[in-house]
Amino acid sequence: MSKRTEQLDRLRQMTDAELVQELENAYRELFNLRQQKALGKGVVERPHRFKELRKTIARIKTILRERELLRVGH
Repeated sequence: MSKRTEQLDRLRQMTDAELVQELENAYRELFNLRQQKALGKGVVERPHRFKELRKTIARIKTILRERELLRVGH
């Protein structure tokens, strides 16, 4: 199983509250990385994390939206 499918499985097993917490953590980490880059450090230690975090945020939002649509009945 690939890393992506493992992450998706882990995220899908979480409750909505856990997903919201995970989303907040991802946003916070992304903000901190952007701050590091902007405050003159220039080079971020792990630049690949920007892309990883953006994709993780998108995955979490997609799962939350899927669940919302299932509750509404679409």
